[in-house]
Amino acid sequence: MLSLFIVAMLSATLLPGGSEAWLATLWCQGEPLIMLWVVATAGNTLGSLINVALGRFARQWVGRRWFPATERGLQRAERWYQRGGEATLLLAWVPILGDPLTVLAGIARLPWWRAAGWIVLSKGGRYGVLLWAAERWLSPHCLG
Repeated sequence: MLSLFIVAMLSATLLPGGSEAWLATLWCQGEPLIMLWVVATAGNTLGSLINVALGRFARQWVGRRWFPATERGLQRAERWYQRGGEATLLLAWVPILGDPLTVLAGIARLPWWRAAGWIVLSKGGRYGVLLWAAERWLSPHCLG
């Protein structure tokens, strides 16, 4: 289960990765459904909260050669995020789109507990749907 937590956490950061295959593998091996859901949701949520933290510190890095964003770019991103509001974090589960949304929440200084709440709903819902789909369609394909 620790491996699932780590894979799920890293998959939610700006690093590339996918926890779905590992989740399905562990499910096929008979790991308890609720434990898979809790561990994957917790790991993926923590990864997204790392992105929120990166967003909170983004302004400290503006002007450094290695940092890709400008102050103007951060202001534009913050305005865009403010228009959509914190409920946009319900899309944190979406590949490619979700990671920048969590960074934007940090740039906009969304309180931690509110960011975590939206992200848990998003990530928990995603893993719930994945596990439901596994129960429904994956069973015949599991070995053993």
